Amino acid sequence: METTAALPMFPLSAVVFPHARFPLHVFELRYQQLLRDVQAGDGTFGICLIARGSEVGGGDERVTVGTRVRLEHVEALGDGRSLVVAAGIDRILVERWLPDDPYPRAAVQTLVEPPCVNCDETLAETFKVVRQARALLSEVRDAPPLERDVLDGRTAAEASWLLCALSPLGLYDAQKLLETDDPGRRLRRLQKLVEEVAELTHSLLAGGGEPTLP
Repeated sequence: METTAALPMFPLSAVVFPHARFPLHVFELRYQQLLRDVQAGDGTFGICLIARGSEVGGGDERVTVGTRVRLEHVEALGDGRSLVVAAGIDRILVERWLPDDPYPRAAVQTLVEPPCVNCDETLAETFKVVRQARALLSEVRDAPPLERDVLDGRTAAEASWLLCALSPLGLYDAQKLLETDDPGRRLRRLQKLVEEVAELTHSLLAGGGEPTLP
């Protein structure tokens, strides 16, 4: 792990994975300032899940494992608000939170991703499970099925993270996957979680109920 300089942080009620894109609506004054500072700097900041509390106004409790992201697109909406697309780079561990001045900042370490050794078979199995679950969900809500070529050109590490981002997961499960260091173990855990979602959906549909899913 490498210690970095203070990183601007954007706590959210969401989990962002490395190698995945994430949209943001920036409207609070403090995050408008964060966006200006990030644009004037190297374009990177951190995103972490809010464990308890609200996204607006501060006073929240934050998890310690998040994701460093890079700005890919910024669309100004007027009156300081912006629509932003950020892309995940790598995982970070918060060493300590710094004073919110005026927005959250933290001293972080980069969590190095171990190699995904001999995990091609697990990756293929997990992709099949995720794709089947997405196809099932497309029948009960506005969730498009997963294209066969969505992982084409990706390394095993990139593909494992992208599958996490494309899977129907609750926040708690998504955060646990983000905190899982070993890629093979992460894929196996993801496969089990998605299988559970698919089984629940099948059960509820068979009973004529309306699925309540992540």
